[in-house]
Amino acid sequence: MALTIGIDSGTQSTKAIVWDRETGAVVAQSAAPHELIPGLRPGNMEQHPADWVAALETVLGKVLSEVDRSRVVGIGVSGQQHGFVPLDEEGVVIRPAKLWCDTSTIAECDRLHEALGGESETIAKIGNRILPGFTAPKILWLKNNEPENFSRLRHVLLPHDYLNFHLTGQYFMEYGDASGTALMDVRNRAWSTEVIEAIDPGLVDWLPAIRPSHEAAGRLSPAVAKRLGLTTEVLVSAGGGDNMMGAIGTGNVSPGVVTASFGTSGTIYAYSTEPVIDPLGEIAAFCDSTDGFLPLLCTMNVTSVTEAVRDLFEFDHDGLTAAVREAPPGANGLLLLPYLEGERTPSVPGGSGVLLGLSGSTFNRGCLARAAMEGVTMGMNYGMRRLKELGIEAEEVRLTGGGARNPVWRQVIADVFGVNVVAMKEDEGAALGGALQAAWCCDHDAGKSTSIAEICDGVVEMDESTRCQPDSDRHATYTRLQDLQDELSETLRGIFSKHRQLTSGG
Repeated sequence: MALTIGIDSGTQSTKAIVWDRETGAVVAQSAAPHELIPGLRPGNMEQHPADWVAALETVLGKVLSEVDRSRVVGIGVSGQQHGFVPLDEEGVVIRPAKLWCDTSTIAECDRLHEALGGESETIAKIGNRILPGFTAPKILWLKNNEPENFSRLRHVLLPHDYLNFHLTGQYFMEYGDASGTALMDVRNRAWSTEVIEAIDPGLVDWLPAIRPSHEAAGRLSPAVAKRLGLTTEVLVSAGGGDNMMGAIGTGNVSPGVVTASFGTSGTIYAYSTEPVIDPLGEIAAFCDSTDGFLPLLCTMNVTSVTEAVRDLFEFDHDGLTAAVREAPPGANGLLLLPYLEGERTPSVPGGSGVLLGLSGSTFNRGCLARAAMEGVTMGMNYGMRRLKELGIEAEEVRLTGGGARNPVWRQVIADVFGVNVVAMKEDEGAALGGALQAAWCCDHDAGKSTSIAEICDGVVEMDESTRCQPDSDRHATYTRLQDLQDELSETLRGIFSKHRQLTSGG
């Protein structure tokens, strides 16, 4: 039976897994790091796409050395969403990619909303607000700030699309990742003429056609196939954004499943057969990468915050966990507003971190560590509450990401959310999703009508030893703290603006 390879190219590293369809097992895996470009101005977060390619080839070479290459039939690529990869006429990268966590485009978002008639009208037209992390304002930023580079622009790709382009030589974009550009009318699964015109009329010719997610981006190019020791018959599936592929890798391909990813950033999402449009624009109305829809919330600050605390106190991971255990639930009243990188949900791109409740009894490592863990979890729960208001209620949440590996944190998540939570047996959900989507694509290419749910069934498994149930008393405590965190966030937004002007010299 066949092998398929799943790739997950994230902000910090690229990972690869090989899935054996006959046994349902992951038979090889590898990872290679890459880094942000250092020394950029605040708000600018960029990477060199060449670093992603180098990491991709490294992990592919490693996993292929451990399996029978002749059995490999497909590759599926997951990538960080929203990044803007600008290419010239020859497909050469013009400048480094601006990433999902780049917040330098606040002014461009305002200009686009104004051109489209305001935020509410923008949501009515395309299904989403235009946020600094999305791709559309990055393109306008390039036009406004680097006109020479903009004059060379002839192809716009997202990170996973660029890796597909490297593997196949084809310009391709599928519904899921495309829906996170703010260039797409999500309801109609089509590029928005109005958004494109508001940026530049020429952009309409620089975007690839949007294709269904069960289609192939192409087959391996002869040069890549030769270098990897594979054949040009190997299919490269449509792939998708990391959240879309994480949904596949956690079995979130039918109604009733909710996934929460506690990584550098945090996401919570659910499958829907219809677009879920939030009139407030706080929940993203994305498509998924199985030709369905994926209402999603995203927060910018999760393990990045706990890692900052860990570094501050020079803890190892066990030391951080021990410190959290030193403080009671609620951290004796110490509350963290965890906006170390601004925030996306709620939309506070110019926000900063705030500690409320510092005193002689809370100014210690235990309370600070617990406040960090609780603060980012309540930040996620802000979006969970909004999903519930839109009709998506979780009875159980499937966890992925680094935070899901911590047993203390899993219990905090259950107590804050007020529902059962459970981690997955295969934690590399996005990479596994890539491998499963590749198998689905291969079936469709062979004329088989296999559903993605059939492929996930029996492969995606939960680790029942990690299941946590909420404690009613702790949930009540966190509900009160959640209300306070939400009120604090709302109250300080004007202060954040004044502080940003003061510290920037404006």
